[in-house]
Amino acid sequence: MGFKANARKRRQAAAAASGPAEKKQEEYVGEKKCDVADCDNWADKKIGGRRLAFDRAVDVWGESGLSTEARRVTVCKSCYRAWKKAKKDEPTEWT
Repeated sequence: MGFKANARKRRQAAAAASGPAEKKQEEYVGEKKCDVADCDNWADKKIGGRRLAFDRAVDVWGESGLSTEARRVTVCKSCYRAWKKAKKDEPTEWT
């Protein structure tokens, strides 16, 4: 037997000993809820959540549309995209 044949045999034996090739991916359970009143999504940074200044979030959802009055508002990825789309045409604050 040549080098490649021995390598194939060892690779198959190692793959069989290591267990199943596919690993089950656990569903992510979030820790932070989105602060937009009608949204039930998770707003963790790991899954695309962001933190916005309260004043910037009020421009889009209004004070009654937010469930908190902290300085920073935590929003999920879909709410952040909605905020970004709403603020798209407005000029930036520093120019």
